[in-house]
Amino acid sequence: MVQEKELTPVPDPKPKPKKRSKSKKMVRMSSKPLVVVESPTKARTLERYLAGRYKVIASQGHVMDLPASQFGVDVENGFAPKYIVIFRKRRIVKELKLEAARHKTLYVATDPDREGEAISAHLATVLGEGKEVHRAVFHEITPEAIKAAFDHPIEVDRRKVEAQQARRILDRILGYSLSPLLWKKVGRGLSAGRVQSVALKLIVDREAEVQAFRPVEYWEVTAQLAKLKPGPKEPAEFTASLVQVDGKKADLKNQQDAEQLVEGLKEAPFVVQKVTRREQRRHPSAPFTTSTLQQDAFNRLGFGAARTMRIAQQLYEGIDLGEAGPVGLITYMRTDSVQIAAGARGQARAYIESAYGKEYLPEKPPIYKSRGRAQEAHEAIRPTGVERTPDQMKSYLTPEQLKLYRLIWSRFLASQMAPAKVEQTSADIQAGRCGFRASGSRILFPGFLKVLKPQEETDPETPKDKKGKEKEPQFLPKLEETESLRTLSIDPSQHFTKPPARFTEASLIRTMEELGIGRPSTYAPTVQTLITRGYVNREGRALIPAELGGIVIGLLAQHFEKMLDVQFTARMEAELDKVEEGELAWNDCVQHFYEPFADRLAAAKEELESVKQEPVPTGEVCPDCGKPLVIKWGRKGRFISCSGFPDCRFAKPLTTGVPCPENGCDGELVQRRSRRGIFYGCSRFPKCRHISNKLPERADGQAEAPGASD
Repeated sequence: MVQEKELTPVPDPKPKPKKRSKSKKMVRMSSKPLVVVESPTKARTLERYLAGRYKVIASQGHVMDLPASQFGVDVENGFAPKYIVIFRKRRIVKELKLEAARHKTLYVATDPDREGEAISAHLATVLGEGKEVHRAVFHEITPEAIKAAFDHPIEVDRRKVEAQQARRILDRILGYSLSPLLWKKVGRGLSAGRVQSVALKLIVDREAEVQAFRPVEYWEVTAQLAKLKPGPKEPAEFTASLVQVDGKKADLKNQQDAEQLVEGLKEAPFVVQKVTRREQRRHPSAPFTTSTLQQDAFNRLGFGAARTMRIAQQLYEGIDLGEAGPVGLITYMRTDSVQIAAGARGQARAYIESAYGKEYLPEKPPIYKSRGRAQEAHEAIRPTGVERTPDQMKSYLTPEQLKLYRLIWSRFLASQMAPAKVEQTSADIQAGRCGFRASGSRILFPGFLKVLKPQEETDPETPKDKKGKEKEPQFLPKLEETESLRTLSIDPSQHFTKPPARFTEASLIRTMEELGIGRPSTYAPTVQTLITRGYVNREGRALIPAELGGIVIGLLAQHFEKMLDVQFTARMEAELDKVEEGELAWNDCVQHFYEPFADRLAAAKEELESVKQEPVPTGEVCPDCGKPLVIKWGRKGRFISCSGFPDCRFAKPLTTGVPCPENGCDGELVQRRSRRGIFYGCSRFPKCRHISNKLPERADGQAEAPGASD
């Protein structure tokens, strides 16, 4: 109340008429409806399309949330939430209210997903009192979509709002209950999340498999062969691989076995035994969903999930195309649907026929099936106008925007094209007691590959060459049965079995989607949270659990096993979908989670042992003050610190125990972290400036910390 009195202006005993007149002018009502969206960029694009008939302003995201300083959920009263205006948004809300006071009609035009619907509901609460409130929903920012949304407004979708509310309350229950427990038992600043913790467990479990793996040696034998009389357009040579010895699968365990076999083949004739040719149709992939866009952008462009979504948001909200003004170039980028609007499909077919010819059109438009409970009212991610080709957009886009737009444009156009026709050929070749096989393929009709290069449609696990590039399929010459071949060389090669591939951002997101963990809006934030909180490190492209991440998962697995159960988490996601579809009350959804969790929480508070470590002496002395150095536990794991802290603040990272490979240097490699991930530097820095992103490899080709990324 005191604060209100302080904010109330003191009346002037002799008010000046000019000031009163100015005050009345400031609150003059506007005949235009008010439109509120999330971002200023989206507001500018929308205002242009609405041609001055509406006033458009931005809320800059959420304006209300559960309080940061208290639990904010009344468990005893059906989990009723307490929403307040977000502290850092008070100034923005004040400005929104001042503007809203001038308008009789309010349109909330936020994004068409659960988060957007919740923002709309909160904006209606804060700004809509005494007003006519409408909800405008669109999945692309184009003149046609905007006109349709404002010509046919709807009400705020309470089911979507309740689904978002249930998710928010679940996250609050988990965070407010577990975080203090982790602070007490492990260290301050830690947290656990419903989806985040399951994703972390996937990474920790995979790392355990990698560390337990022991490579096994094996050998392969390949023969470089050629026809005795090759045709003018045939390849000069081709490769065949050993597949059988004495009628059984080839199994060469060491160099001696391989070299003995090769020696016996030197005088053996290579004769074609069987040739198999078959024509295959290769169909294009569906247009992008959020998950597949993030995976492809990572595998093809090297973009992390957060970076991909940031760029996609820019393309969706509007790019300035000069005289044309800001234009939304792609549809909404948070979707799990592969559906395409009939109009967009028709435009794509017309473009394909015009640009490539009628033979590149399938007889009927392809139909793609979405996963599980995908939102079929949404569309896949596609360009809003297929006629806006990447080359035409090049001068308006940044390099990273162009790369992502080209990826989306090409994938969509290819998805509407005819399948490619490919001839697959395999030849079984006998040489003495050994059977070889040569495989090849050639494109008979490119179809959709006219737009997508073949390597852009391959799986991330396609075989790679020694430089990490995808091996292109070879083209075989025309071979006939009983035909003798010329032997150019026979080469044995050593290999080792590889450990399970460590997760990358792309493969983790793919696994999360397959297991039903998380949703389009949560994939990127989940990965980013694990990294920023120090639970996971990036090493190259791979995600590796930090020591802290392993400890947290160990504690949660011991006392909250169900919370880390993939099937339980997937069921919770499915229940949130049921809330949105009106099949389940939101507070019943929360109750299903809360009951078993509350029971385990009470027990864990008694049972959970502290893993905080007492400082361990290292036997070294501090170079700054001469006091003993000790190993301490920090938020990102263990490190060496001065026992005189806080008076002395000397600290350094623990070394890996691996000697620095630089000549004449007696330092050890130390793991360090930058914003791009972890790397290894010399402990003698700055005297020695050795840097690498991997530890040196052992003689068997495995790194000191074994593992690979997919």
